[in-house]
Amino acid sequence: MSKTAIVIFADAKSGSEEALGRLFNALFVAYELQEKKQTVAVIFQGAGVRWASELIKPEHPANTLYKAILPSVVGVCGGCADVFGATEEATEAGAKLIREKAIPGTSGIIDLSKYLDDGYRLLTF
Repeated sequence: MSKTAIVIFADAKSGSEEALGRLFNALFVAYELQEKKQTVAVIFQGAGVRWASELIKPEHPANTLYKAILPSVVGVCGGCADVFGATEEATEAGAKLIREKAIPGTSGIIDLSKYLDDGYRLLTF
């Protein structure tokens, strides 16, 4: 069985259709792979950490799809949330802040290399 890590970098704050399109496509793939009973890890990294507080809003167009793929959401990069000013909002949204890899100048980030080591393919949006 294949394993896929889906990393969302698109910035919710940009307000662009492109960013929303990237988000939807990431969630679509996660949903499809979940349906096929494949292992999926959805990760919010970089400016993508800003989605955590947006997707929980019932009026957001991706809210229902996000709730459907929640079992596959690993969390939000803690160091990225700090850099992009999204730590408080992500925490209030109930997102899991992950700080598993010490990187100089940060409070710790998600270790994407462990997914590669574990045989995951990475998809980035």
